Amino acid sequence: MSVPAPAPNGKFNVAQKGAAGMKLIATGLLVLMAISFFTARAYEPAYPALGWIKAFAEAAMVGGLADWFAVTALFRHPLGLPIPHTAIIPKNKDRIGDTLANFIRTNFLVPRVVARRMHRLDLAGAAGRFLKAPAGQESRIRGGASRLIADLAESLGDERLGGIVKSATARRLKEMQVSPLIGRALAQAINEDRHLPLLEAAIRWLARTLDSNEGMIRDMVRDRVSWVLRLASLDDKLANAIMDGLRKLALDMEADPAHPVRHKAELEMAKLANDLQTNPETMAKVERWKEQLIENQSVGLWLDGLWQQARAAIIKGAKNPDAAMAGELGKVIANAGHTLESDERLKAGINLFARRAIVGLAASYGDNIVKLVSDTIRGWDAKTITDRLEAAVGRDLQYIRINGTLVGGLVGACIHALDVLGL
Repeated sequence: MSVPAPAPNGKFNVAQKGAAGMKLIATGLLVLMAISFFTARAYEPAYPALGWIKAFAEAAMVGGLADWFAVTALFRHPLGLPIPHTAIIPKNKDRIGDTLANFIRTNFLVPRVVARRMHRLDLAGAAGRFLKAPAGQESRIRGGASRLIADLAESLGDERLGGIVKSATARRLKEMQVSPLIGRALAQAINEDRHLPLLEAAIRWLARTLDSNEGMIRDMVRDRVSWVLRLASLDDKLANAIMDGLRKLALDMEADPAHPVRHKAELEMAKLANDLQTNPETMAKVERWKEQLIENQSVGLWLDGLWQQARAAIIKGAKNPDAAMAGELGKVIANAGHTLESDERLKAGINLFARRAIVGLAASYGDNIVKLVSDTIRGWDAKTITDRLEAAVGRDLQYIRINGTLVGGLVGACIHALDVLGL
């Protein structure tokens, strides 16, 4: 099934009008030659000099008609007659599309051609110059991109886009196994002794908790000792001994990095890091906790709040990109642009990466690109694409008709001159 070609734009309409104007001139010149021929032939017996005009006009008509036929045969049947080898473009639209696609493939999407072309381009330098451009420059690109981002963020709205973001985030978190990540992070922290501040903070918390809950601990001791100890007033001594022992344990653990209890705690942390990565039971338990946390209503409200703040910041920055770029963010981006432009080693590395990436795309997807071109042209309506091609090159083709008319006339005049001279 054929589909219409892309909708015409302003340039197409201008080209179409220009081609129509030149067609009118070429046709008018042909008509003028016909009038001149018949007029000269009628008055030639009385005025023999009109033989020159007759010869010129006669040959001009032949040349003009021949070129009219050739130009018309490219796009349609002349006078609607199904003459063989006419209406060439509509009949061979698919073959033309294949030929164009192969031309693009062999001349533009060959890896060595792309590499040679990319070798002349300094993408990193261009990106650096763009990033460090002062406020007001590159305003059309920046402004257009900013308006697009702001319009997109506003049109989707809080509820719709926020739901999309939250759903995508929740889905991604559910698919991700967090237990091995936590285990590797904890193991890395232990290997680099970054767990020590956490362990020392836990010891200090234990000491503060003992002090703040001393009364409760003493009551627990009294409730659990026998009445014999209470009768002998030994319950207070026991509670004092327990409190003193716990305080001394906390102080010794904080002061002595090699304390046995502290060492035991570190071994348990290392075991936990290993279990988080290898123990199926521990991993399943962490994943269940993760899912419960994701489903928690408070977490959902927190994610909504984060999204709303981010969306408001995006819209604010997009509506006033110059103001957003004037602060620290603008300085960071400008410095990055300066580095990209001035650091030759970095620039060479980025350009090499870009060149290899684009050459790789050409090698891997060149056939798909040309197939897209070929299939697109195959799907276009023949009449529409013919009209567009005729409008694009019709002005030059009408010049061919005009030139054919004039050159034919000059040839006719030369032949008449040879005839007059008896040669």
